Amino acid sequence: MVSIISLWLPILLSSIVVFFISFLMHMVIKHHNSDFKKIPDEDHIMDELRKANVPAGDYVFPYAKDEKERNSQEYKDKFKKGPVAIITVYPSGQNGMGSSLVLWFIYSLVVGIFAAYIAGHALPPGAHYLSVFRFAGTTAFVGYSLALFHDSIWFKRNWSTTFKYLFDGLVYALFTGGVFGWLWPTM
Repeated sequence: MVSIISLWLPILLSSIVVFFISFLMHMVIKHHNSDFKKIPDEDHIMDELRKANVPAGDYVFPYAKDEKERNSQEYKDKFKKGPVAIITVYPSGQNGMGSSLVLWFIYSLVVGIFAAYIAGHALPPGAHYLSVFRFAGTTAFVGYSLALFHDSIWFKRNWSTTFKYLFDGLVYALFTGGVFGWLWPTM
């Protein structure tokens, strides 16, 4: 067994590597640029939402507060007539990414901690590189990717978007596994 404390360097370094790789994937390769489409008559829809003074948050329409309302004919008619949507409204104003970048780095640290915990309990000091790579990389893949299916299954997110993020998670996992294998303690 290898303690999490002794794996602080691969946790930190893998988080830094993932942060940099995610920057390259999103800002240089830009393969997520097609994840969203422009809504028809965008200006009109934005004006109407602005008039309604919709605060930041997650919304669904048509909305039903419970199963009884969901089974009502009125709700069924609204659902059938459409549109049906789930939207997230951001706060208006500046679109700063600072807090999101900090949270993304913290999330990468958490994934690294879980990778360290599982690999550290499964493998001894001096374990072979590929064994460490397999345990840490698989754990990182689970942490970065598997929950993404949820949004496509339940909230109808485009499967192509989910698979792109799944690919991202695989790349992050490969680098995480590589860093852990490289820096695994020998004693």
